[in-house]
Amino acid sequence: MVPNKRTFPSGIKALADYVHAKGLKLGIYSDAGTQTCSNKMPGSLDHEEQDVKTFASWGVDYLKYDNCNDAGRSVNERYTRMSNAMKKYGQNIFFSLCEWGNENPATWARGMGGNSWRTTGDIADNWGSMTSRADQNDKWASYAGPGGWNDPDMLEVGNGGMSEAEYRSHFSIWALAKAPLLIGCDVRSMSPQTKTIISNQEVIAVNQDSLGVQGKKVQSDGGLEVWAGPLSGNRKAVVLWNRQGYQATITAHWSNVGLPGSASVTARDLWAHSSFSAQGQLSASVAPHDCKMYILTPK
Repeated sequence: MVPNKRTFPSGIKALADYVHAKGLKLGIYSDAGTQTCSNKMPGSLDHEEQDVKTFASWGVDYLKYDNCNDAGRSVNERYTRMSNAMKKYGQNIFFSLCEWGNENPATWARGMGGNSWRTTGDIADNWGSMTSRADQNDKWASYAGPGGWNDPDMLEVGNGGMSEAEYRSHFSIWALAKAPLLIGCDVRSMSPQTKTIISNQEVIAVNQDSLGVQGKKVQSDGGLEVWAGPLSGNRKAVVLWNRQGYQATITAHWSNVGLPGSASVTARDLWAHSSFSAQGQLSASVAPHDCKMYILTPK
């Protein structure tokens, strides 16, 4: 595997140095098969150690490892080969297994040294795809934690196929679920609305919370949902998500979000950037396909 001299005339190592100087990290893509999913580039099957050594020498920080062109060989064999190579030569590289969730990688990818694993097929930039990925990812919540995360695929925020409300819901649920927040739009041409969503520091802080527990769906009534999870400092993160096509009031009951029934809290609205008091439950009117996101801090 060598750099394309036309697109990377100075090589990948020089690119990595440039990116690192900006305080950023460099990711690279390969495949547990004979070719990548484009069918135009070689995969890493049977060349795992050679390729990981190359990635490490270039200063690569992140490897997405896809699942196309498997040559009829099992997922276990192909990903074990790369796992062994990464443990030998790629200890400083984030290992993202993109097996599409076919064989329940949440149950085994951490043991292979995986730092994240796709729990779903590829996402598309539409409401139905995004919501189904959220639901598919939710059932694996207990397997996520520091060092290894469920990955319902990249963010579609800003690509144009959903409304601003739908993108806000997308970002909120991915953040609550501790999913990798991988921007999937062209940041050079993103709208101010897109930038506002993906740069919300309060929402990002939920995703990056040190406790590292994946939030999940805790209450559902015909598409009116409450998602919640614990945060450090005995706090709770809560999302009221309206998956219906009409404005609706959603109420989160303390018993469903892990708080004593009589608890008084300070509720911080992470999108309105405002705070208020609540006791016993939290209700809000939520627009169609939109959400409200809060951090609840007991008084």
